[in-house]
Amino acid sequence: MKITVSKLRKMKQEGQRIVMLTTYDAPTARLAEECGIDLLLVGDSLGMCVLGYQNTLQVTLEESLHHCKAVRRGAPNSFIIGDMPFMTMHASERDALLNAARYLQEGGCDAVKIEGDSALAPTVERMVHAGIPVMGHVGLLPQHIKTAGGYRISGKTEDSAARVLADARAMEDAGAFAVVLECVPAELSRKVTDELSIPTIGIGAGPYCSGQVQVVNDTLGFFNGPKPKHAKQYANLNDIIQKALSEYAAEVRSGTFPDDEHSF
Repeated sequence: MKITVSKLRKMKQEGQRIVMLTTYDAPTARLAEECGIDLLLVGDSLGMCVLGYQNTLQVTLEESLHHCKAVRRGAPNSFIIGDMPFMTMHASERDALLNAARYLQEGGCDAVKIEGDSALAPTVERMVHAGIPVMGHVGLLPQHIKTAGGYRISGKTEDSAARVLADARAMEDAGAFAVVLECVPAELSRKVTDELSIPTIGIGAGPYCSGQVQVVNDTLGFFNGPKPKHAKQYANLNDIIQKALSEYAAEVRSGTFPDDEHSF
């Protein structure tokens, strides 16, 4: 049975944990669907994981839609969420609505994710009223790293924790079907999860959320640089790929590939 927004709410009510994974291409999406991943997020993290950018701010709407289409082709039966890039929902409500609609009409997505605080609640409400399912995203906001001064844990002080809770409530009141909690203390995510009727999806938010999301490159060990604290590495593709490509290069240079088996 394909995931729907009502199914997700029921999963929370019944205590079923929700599994979400970022995917950026058709082959990965196909594997994720075959493995029973509940939700596929075409995250703006594709900027660093695929496109070689320094952060998420450089990802454009067209780039995001391009990858959404690829993920849909790879996973035709999955619930796919398009992550709206920097400034695609802030200039005006009209622009936000039209940009979000493109994810459903062109990208083949089932929903969009919007990163921001309670100030975006009226925009979320307009989108939902127009028939666009919205997932909120509160806590650490990667699209706000310039004003925040970098990637910082959110909700560590009493005032900050109250803001995270208020932002999450605002997303629910505006009609969001779920909300991502990024890099907030575990006890705060427990409180938010208990107080909301919609599912919470954690990333660096401890074990008490309704579900979890991870970046596929972190999960598979396919990245450069240090591993994020919140990520568990289930494989080490970097080493596997480096070994395979080194062997290929060596065989071509030595003349052992191609051999009779690989020739016509």
